[in-house]
Amino acid sequence: MTTDGEDPRPYRPCVGIMLFNADGQVFVGKRVDVDGDHWQMPQGGIDDGETPQQAALRELQEEVGTDNAEILAESTAWHRYDLPPELSHKVWKGRFRGQEQRWFAMRFTGQDAEIDLDAHVAEFSTWQWVPVDRLNDLIIPFKRAVYRELVAEFARFGNAPDAKTD
Repeated sequence: MTTDGEDPRPYRPCVGIMLFNADGQVFVGKRVDVDGDHWQMPQGGIDDGETPQQAALRELQEEVGTDNAEILAESTAWHRYDLPPELSHKVWKGRFRGQEQRWFAMRFTGQDAEIDLDAHVAEFSTWQWVPVDRLNDLIIPFKRAVYRELVAEFARFGNAPDAKTD
């Protein structure tokens, strides 16, 4: 920490995916490494030499087990969140204070039977499709501000009461 209390560590560059099914619901997975009933959308780091779009498609394949999806939109800004201090000093060898993410809205074009959480190293123990307006009720508290921003930006692709499809 600096003398003003600001954490000098950088943010980890990442992507996130708000994956919508044909009914406008969003994919969420229950994390295998977090106690409690906490869910999240697929997300992960950007590898060296990868564009955010390439990273998003790779992460979708790794975490959901399929890349049968079309990109609908890319977030207009990078979204940041800080990890709680007790986590930030454990994960990623303590190098990062949190994550800075470029998010993508995607439409799932496959069948639910294609979803394979064990296709790569499993990050989710189970998954479900949920209405857009339920996301913040399911998400771990330190990510809620980012999720509120994403819902505001991408709700038009979902089934929220005021959602419109493009």
